[in-house]
Amino acid sequence: MSLGDENGYGSGSGRTDDGYSTIGGTRQTRTRLPDGEGGDGTPRRPARSSRSLVTVVGVAVLLIAAIAFANMGGGGGDGSGGGSGSGGSKAGAAPTAATGTKPVTGKNGSIPSGFAHDEQGAQSAASNFAVALGSVGMFKKDSRHEIVNTIYTAEAAAKLRDPQDAAYSADFLGKLGLDPDGNAPQGSTFVSRTIPVGTKLEAFDGDTAKVSVWYTGLIGMSGPASTDPVSTSWKTWTVQLSWTSDGWRAVSDTQKDGPAPVPGDVTASSSDEISKAIEEYGGFTYAR
Repeated sequence: MSLGDENGYGSGSGRTDDGYSTIGGTRQTRTRLPDGEGGDGTPRRPARSSRSLVTVVGVAVLLIAAIAFANMGGGGGDGSGGGSGSGGSKAGAAPTAATGTKPVTGKNGSIPSGFAHDEQGAQSAASNFAVALGSVGMFKKDSRHEIVNTIYTAEAAAKLRDPQDAAYSADFLGKLGLDPDGNAPQGSTFVSRTIPVGTKLEAFDGDTAKVSVWYTGLIGMSGPASTDPVSTSWKTWTVQLSWTSDGWRAVSDTQKDGPAPVPGDVTASSSDEISKAIEEYGGFTYAR
């Protein structure tokens, strides 16, 4: 039985320079986040040529879901982020430990909601936003709109919608092996998942916060005919948050590559093993 079952969590699911898809039908496990900077990890990264990040008319940073296997050019942001705020926590990395604060149980669609109006809540919100923006749901129009409307302020979401729809064109999806509606071929599994490694509170000023999320991601097509097998990527996403009547919402964000650890020596798994793992292991809900 998963921790999600014990704590009221059900199934759930899963951006370029101005400012996700849901993972449905899987159980989710609650993981408490550190109060300060993140840790590290060294998962296997299959050897393959580097790919650039898709640029969407300079309005939003696409997370791992839009890493351009399609070689559509463009680069990530410089990670500086936009917005105000002062007094960010500069303490050393805190261990992942219980804080005594009850985890959120509310959801807005498939994305956790109800994060506290404090530094901890801002970090949890940013981590969950990263997970949603890096999921396969971003490749389907309806779910993409739902995710963006949930994560961003109304003004920011309105600016993102049309440029993102243009970026996720039939041609782009086709180069990823998806049909115009974002569906994978029969017998194949499209993988796009973001896994936060740690968070860093860059600034906090009551109703505004700037948070960096260091994450690794999985993206690619798992199947016998795939020419883009699932591989890993390491990024840092920095988001400017604002407290609204609906809780924390993203106003703008940037992204940069790394930090990336040295690849390990674990042999890459077969496409069948990857597909099975994606089906059997649900994504995490980063709530506290």
